[in-house]
Amino acid sequence: MSRVAAIDCGTNSIRLLIADVQPGATPRLTDIVREMRVVRLGQGVDATGEFAQEALDRTLAATADFAELIRRHGARKVRFVATSATRDARNRQVFIDGVRELLGVEPEVITGDEEAALSFAGAGSVLPSRGQDPVLVVDLGGGSTEFVLGNADGVTAAFSVDVGCVRMTERHLRDDPPTAAQIAAAEADVDAAISEAAKTVPLDRTTAVVGVAGSVTTITAHALDLPEYLPQAIHGTELPLEHVRRACTELLEMSRAERAALPYMHPGRVDVIGAGGLVWRRVLERLAEVTEGRITTAVTSEHDILDGIALSIS
Repeated sequence: MSRVAAIDCGTNSIRLLIADVQPGATPRLTDIVREMRVVRLGQGVDATGEFAQEALDRTLAATADFAELIRRHGARKVRFVATSATRDARNRQVFIDGVRELLGVEPEVITGDEEAALSFAGAGSVLPSRGQDPVLVVDLGGGSTEFVLGNADGVTAAFSVDVGCVRMTERHLRDDPPTAAQIAAAEADVDAAISEAAKTVPLDRTTAVVGVAGSVTTITAHALDLPEYLPQAIHGTELPLEHVRRACTELLEMSRAERAALPYMHPGRVDVIGAGGLVWRRVLERLAEVTEGRITTAVTSEHDILDGIALSIS
């Protein structure tokens, strides 16, 4: 058994998983530490093409805290993965140098395809296998969304699009609550992105859909009307599409003050969860259309790219 540390640094949050890996044909993870900080590294990147200094400061401060936890718990292997915002930022070298100094490892700025494969591996590691039936994993992040189709043998097709809850909020949903015109403009962006993904990923072959990452899990918490954020109640939940769609619409149309009052809402998601709901709603609507109604439910997984990163270094 080995102890590993995985860090996933996205557009909205940075997350740490320290886990013991049980070796075997199908390695299993036992969590030691699982932490998330909303640092909004991607603040303004869509508009400026660069990291803001305050966003860098927040993210490197969280990385320093994670480095101390990794030392304290004796993880022998560490992998730091950065995704959408870091791919887009011209000044990413400043960030990369800062992480290397704090952790002593080289941070990896991975491609959308690599991100997709890790997300599929993470979600698939804890959900029941559907054999050879094609399952679509949708990783709805802050700056990008990954569409990954695969089965028990692994990924068969994947595509990453620059549509996420932070990017859509900054680009379109600026009012509180957003206007009808802003929602329509964001939906047009999302539709174009899904159509682009469909050129590579045969969405019509999907037999089941699994949503991962913070927007999807928060929407699920809202659909379930939880008294607080309860990962064990969220993970593996399968809901009718209409229930999910209703939850997405409610979060999109709420004011930020109304969202902040919800008992399961992380403060760092208050301003962007409406855009997350818009993206997830439109993805599920399009899936229902292209599969001619075969997709009637959506599954939520609390396990995602972070677990995939940990498994990749075991």
